[in-house]
Amino acid sequence: MPAPPPAGPVVRLGGERMGTRWSALYAAPSVSPAAAQAAIEARLATLVADLSHWEPASALSRFNRAAAGSWQTLSPDFATVIAAALDMAALSDGAFDPTIGRVVDLLGFGPPGPQPMPNSEMLAEALAASGTARLAFDPHARRLRQPGGLALDFSGIAKGHAVDAIGAALHTLGAHDWLVEIGGELKGRGMRPDADPWWVDLESPPGAALPPLRIALHGLAVATSGDAFRGPHTIDPRSGRSTDNGVKSVSVLHVRAMLADAWATALTVLGADDGTRLATKHGIAARLIVEIDGHVTEHVTPALRAMLED
Repeated sequence: MPAPPPAGPVVRLGGERMGTRWSALYAAPSVSPAAAQAAIEARLATLVADLSHWEPASALSRFNRAAAGSWQTLSPDFATVIAAALDMAALSDGAFDPTIGRVVDLLGFGPPGPQPMPNSEMLAEALAASGTARLAFDPHARRLRQPGGLALDFSGIAKGHAVDAIGAALHTLGAHDWLVEIGGELKGRGMRPDADPWWVDLESPPGAALPPLRIALHGLAVATSGDAFRGPHTIDPRSGRSTDNGVKSVSVLHVRAMLADAWATALTVLGADDGTRLATKHGIAARLIVEIDGHVTEHVTPALRAMLED
């Protein structure tokens, strides 16, 4: 027998963190908005202190400055994200790579801000300092070895993890029906008081004449990546250059927002053909929108098509 819909109105909360806005909707009369707001803000502050490459005092920034050969003990959040990031790097043959912090900075997308266009020698040096093969990770002891000069960047996965974390914080408070969003990454659980699920529309690039795609986030997350929304800032870790494959938008649905975020980043780098093949191989529900010479095409994986037909 399905659970009854929650009672009471939908509470709306929001704020700014991680360089973007966040919002949370929940239906639970027993959970005060003040308590929920405080819990979310405290959780986000912890994540920024651990995972932000923009905060000089964060655990990630300290790892990036650590001495060559030193082992760093990680928090549970840091360990969870690096484990998922290394798995994603392996699955995508390097299309997703959390170790390209030096490349990101060199291209002007990191904390140092805009930089002159690097020459090939500078880029090759930054790439040589990168690579997941240089890392040693002990998941049981939650330790990560700094090989020397390697800089982590969790931009393609941290917001998704934060969405999961906020949802878990609401659940702990007793709010079991909610929709959380951070910078375009969303996750929903349960239902609204009107007995509807949390419906969201998948974003399409401006000007793309595509039919709307509405998804019920009932225990699901969706992450959208691509140059149409974030500008030409997606870096191919294999070349160290911005992607130029025509991908305007990639939306991925997954039970974990962290993995939806990482998959969306990887598929944006891989492009329509390779990205669709990899997503299909691993049963990932994804939609890729590509524009080549002014012609827009939509690629929907079998997993997403099956979801839409249910």
